[in-house]
Amino acid sequence: MLQVLNPATEETVATVPAATPADVDAAVARAAAAQRGWAAAAPADRARLLRRFAAVVDDHVEELARLEVTEAGHTIGNARWEAGNVRDLLDFAAGGVERLNGRQIPVAGGLDITILEPLGVVGVIAPWNFPMPIAAWATAPALAAGNAVILKPAEATPLTALRLAELALEAGLPEGLFQVLPGTGPVAGNALVEHPGIAKIVFTGSTGVGKSIMAKCADQVKRVTLELGGKSPNIVFADADLEAAAAAAPMSFLDNSGQDCCARTRILVQRGAYDRFLELLTPAIEEIVVGDPADERTQMGPLISRAQLDRVRSYVPEHAAGIRGKAPEGPGFWFPPTVLTGVPEDARCAVEEIFGPVAVVLPFEDEADAIRLANATEYGLSGSIWTRDVGRALRASRAVRAGNLSVNSHSSVRYWTPFGGYQQSGLGRELGPDALTAFTETKNVFISTEGPAL
Repeated sequence: MLQVLNPATEETVATVPAATPADVDAAVARAAAAQRGWAAAAPADRARLLRRFAAVVDDHVEELARLEVTEAGHTIGNARWEAGNVRDLLDFAAGGVERLNGRQIPVAGGLDITILEPLGVVGVIAPWNFPMPIAAWATAPALAAGNAVILKPAEATPLTALRLAELALEAGLPEGLFQVLPGTGPVAGNALVEHPGIAKIVFTGSTGVGKSIMAKCADQVKRVTLELGGKSPNIVFADADLEAAAAAAPMSFLDNSGQDCCARTRILVQRGAYDRFLELLTPAIEEIVVGDPADERTQMGPLISRAQLDRVRSYVPEHAAGIRGKAPEGPGFWFPPTVLTGVPEDARCAVEEIFGPVAVVLPFEDEADAIRLANATEYGLSGSIWTRDVGRALRASRAVRAGNLSVNSHSSVRYWTPFGGYQQSGLGRELGPDALTAFTETKNVFISTEGPAL
């Protein structure tokens, strides 16, 4: 059994059966049977059912949000956005069902066409940091492309996934088409990865686990999409609007208590603006409201677990220089908003992904130095560039090795634009206009016009 804790109180809120390899095997058989009928259905009918699923999710946004607050410690405002994002992803994917077009390619002596066909059964292994939206990133387009989906949520956060599976049936999706199997990574996750009936694995999580999954998928030449770690830069040039940059910086790494692969945890500030930026940043950090995630005023909740709290603490020396906010004492996995200063650029806290509410501020000299520091990492997921110089913004955007960049903002993820990373941050792209094609095979068909009459 899996024990689900409320990270704000450390109380057990649910126990959920953990799937075994036999459960995975049975689920794959059900999914394969359901997928054949789903793929054969008229595109308009598939789209209609996905829109109905979106409508049912919309009717339950508040319920799903409250579940997310309870099991993941997300602030209620964020949790409502996440439930709404699931709805929007389903609607967006439904719009692509009837536009999943092949091509006609000019050839001599006949007609050449391409057909996009579903892969079959897709396995989705979702993380605990954004349980609902990231699960939907893969599930919605995979279903829209004609596949069945088996979702394994993270051990700590299975409740919203289980409720979404119930809502899918309520909306009229066929039995077995979308199944949720809670379980541990080494047992249920591994069985899903190694099952020959799974055509593709979509995994979001740590780089180390992602590498292991990729190696196992390689044995079967199984398709894989990986969204992994990050250590993203927030580059502030001296000509930037420093007030705006400092005001936006806290939530660029404190959102979801820093448990975000896109968190801008390396704040790089041009030396001429360094002191002024810290003056502006200090009150912005100290004023962040950390507390009960169900309270509408709260800006940051707890970390997910005791293990994660211990990990974050290991990166912050007791008397480290910097800026500290406030956090509750007593039960719950609380850590205050923290900005470290005066650390070497190769310090552990400056190069490793902490996955908590901790950032470092590093000075740089000029544009070339900023790019050097920004790229001095094995990751490449996201980042921000603050400057009033359009040319510099474009040069830096081209030079920073990351899959998702923002200029004068910290936006990273929109369901209608592509998302994914460079280097150790992952493989492949999710979301955006091509999301459905990532769950299809391209079949090429040549029809001769010079052979015997058909």
